[in-house]
This record gives sequence, structure tokens and C-alpha cells, in this order.
Amino acid sequence: MLSWIEVEHNLDFWGALFKLWGYDADHNPIYWTFNIGGYEAVFWPRVMIMTWLVMIIVLALAVAATRNMDLRHPKGLQNVFEFAYLGIQGLVHQAMDTEKGKAVTQFAFALILFIATCNLIGLVPTMAAPTADLNTTAGLALISFVLTWYYGIRYKGIGYFKHWFKPVVFFLPLNLLEEFVKPVTLAARLFGNIYAKEILICTWLGMFMGTWQFGVGIIASVAWLAFSVFISLIQAFVFCVLTINYIGMATADDH
Repeated sequence: MLSWIEVEHNLDFWGALFKLWGYDADHNPIYWTFNIGGYEAVFWPRVMIMTWLVMIIVLALAVAATRNMDLRHPKGLQNVFEFAYLGIQGLVHQAMDTEKGKAVTQFAFALILFIATCNLIGLVPTMAAPTADLNTTAGLALISFVLTWYYGIRYKGIGYFKHWFKPVVFFLPLNLLEEFVKPVTLAARLFGNIYAKEILICTWLGMFMGTWQFGVGIIASVAWLAFSVFISLIQAFVFCVLTINYIGMATADDH
């Protein structure tokens, strides 16, 4: 029986073929390092390349869906995009004022499309989900909370921060803790679910890596595959809904 790490390395086709990334003798990833203004930035190339690939896929889907649009009789990918966009628009309108929510709807739609694609690409053999890396999910959570503060300050000014002192000033430490725990839980929830999903797929394959046993492993991993698709989509939805709700609470008149 192979460990999930060994299975992952055996399936690492693109890194082995093009030498885009690699591992040391202890199976630890070899990072890219860059010196930017005296600060050493470290990147895991597989995550970076997969993220670029996802951005290309999302852009290609958006172009395909909006090219030659028929407003009277939408069909194909345009119909799917319109259905998803209207669903996100409905969630935004439930959480906040219609006028305030116009820009939020566009951001939320782009967010769920990007995260869902990131999650699903990890189900393709030899590919890896960028959201199975904590740096990716932390970056997404940070963007969400920067926007939450931006909209809060935009519509309420400096008075947005008054809720930190409610119901009385002595609750400031607890309110601050709650404020900064939100992005942490956003990032950890998405990362944990997607990372676990990929580990379990590799574990199923690792349990049956013999000649005939590999076929059994394929069957077992395919059985898990359907549930993995559900996890990928629901986690993208949860991240998006929570982001919408946080922005909605920040812009609410009684917040």
C-alpha cells in the first residue's frame, strides 16, 4: 500500500514532464524564491501555475458564454451563466440594499466561479486544486474582508467601527476577536475541505496500487468522485454566501 503522498507524486505528470516543479529526497516541495525589495518571497510553483490555469479557464468560459449573446433566447453556456448570476443576485439582494449590492453581485459571481473552478480542477487526473493550499484560501479570505471594510467605511464612514464597542466598550476585545476570526475560519474551512478531498482520493488509489488492484482503486476513487464534486461546489457556495453576508452586515443601517 502506498501513502497518499507517494500516490500524489506518481500522478504528478506535469511537474515530471516539463520540470515545472519538483520535490526533494524527503518528498518536500522545492519552492521558487524571489527577492523583492529586500524581502524574500517564496512560492510553490504548482499552486501558482494551477491558479493561472484556472484564471485562463474562467476567462475562456466567460468569453464563450457572452460571445454572440441572444437576450431573447439564451442557450447553452449563456443560459448557465445567467441562471448562476441571477441566483447570486438574489442572495445579494436578500443581504443588502439593491443599489449597494450591484458591484457586490459582480464580485460574488466572479468569486464563486473562480473558487468552484479551483476546487473542481483538482478532480482532473494529474491536476491539483489551488484551494488545497492555505495560501490561496487565505488570500481569498483577505480580499473578502478588505472589501467588507471598504463597503462599511464607504457607506458609514469612520462610524462603521462603532459596532466594535457595542453593547458596551468592555466588549471591544471580544468584538475584535470575532472580527479577525471570520477571515481565518473562511480560509480554514475552504482549505480543510478541499485538501481532505484530495487526500482521500489519493488514499483510495494508494490502497489498491497492484496490477488488478489498481482497477479496484479507480472504482473506489470514482465512487468518491461524485461526492467530491458536491463538496467542491458547496464549499464555493458557502464561501461566497458568507462573504455576501459579511458585506451585507457591514452596510446594514442597524450594524
